[in-house]
Amino acid sequence: MFIGIYGFGAIGRLLAKYAIQRGHEIIGVVDIDENIVGKDIGEILGLSENYGVEVSRDPLELADADIVFHATGSYLDKVYPQIKQLIDLSLDVISTCETLAYPYYRYPVLARKIDERARARSSTILGTGINPGFILDTLAIVLSSSLPDVTRIKAVRSLDAGKRRIPFRKKIGVGEEPEEVKKKLESGELTGHVGYAESICLIADALEINLSKIEEEQDIVIAEEKVTSGEVSVEKGQVSGIKGYGVGYVGDKEVIRLELHAYVGAEEYEEITIESSEYRVTWRSTGTPGDAGTISVLLNLAEKINMYGPGLLTMVDILPFKPYYREK
Repeated sequence: MFIGIYGFGAIGRLLAKYAIQRGHEIIGVVDIDENIVGKDIGEILGLSENYGVEVSRDPLELADADIVFHATGSYLDKVYPQIKQLIDLSLDVISTCETLAYPYYRYPVLARKIDERARARSSTILGTGINPGFILDTLAIVLSSSLPDVTRIKAVRSLDAGKRRIPFRKKIGVGEEPEEVKKKLESGELTGHVGYAESICLIADALEINLSKIEEEQDIVIAEEKVTSGEVSVEKGQVSGIKGYGVGYVGDKEVIRLELHAYVGAEEYEEITIESSEYRVTWRSTGTPGDAGTISVLLNLAEKINMYGPGLLTMVDILPFKPYYREK
């Protein structure tokens, strides 16, 4: 498979590494970082020799790809011009843009434009990743399919921020002063986790329910004492990460609840509980490495994506399961 990569930061580089290991060929890489433009990706990845592909600013370098992996930003209104460029080249695209996982919630007009343009140019577009895209939504949908009906879903993801890459720790304010982080979260300088609502909407779509409202909230976690995980230490009183949640309601009833705990020293696990009118099922893991998980989801979907036809897809569109919601 011939692969193009749009965005060669931490995710793009890890994707390139895994793709090469799988035997795929990278035919183009695009980025705007002056520190890497013009460099061979073999040098950037620390390979024993040059790979023969240099980082370019020009998306035309991706024109011959079978699939383009897009990893540049979290908000669709910011990355829409990039997605549009790729569609105009009639390319299939899998993007890590969190709000593209279910763009109809925040960006209904852009979602319609992407779908119409992609259909006209025989391009398939999908936003996904580990979260949103898999653990707190797709996996919950699949697990729900083993129950006769669904009355409520709760999913929790807990991860040790001290074991995550520096960019992730930065976006949740690890090691900074609480008041400064609060200001940055309010201004948008720090995003925390993006995608609570998108994951809720994916589940609601699969259950075929109309939500009356969605709530999203996240707040900082302040270290009560010095905490160390790996090479990361946070002093007492500093921010060690965030806790956040999203809730989807039908009427005044909480039907879908998703939580993310991401702070230094947190226990690593995921737990999904599905309630039905007859019984309840709880699934629990020992934790999923976020970056490796994201890359795995992207690569494992890549060879199948064009089977679903052109247009804008969500993970619900490619799932064979439609769990049945029953009002309790």
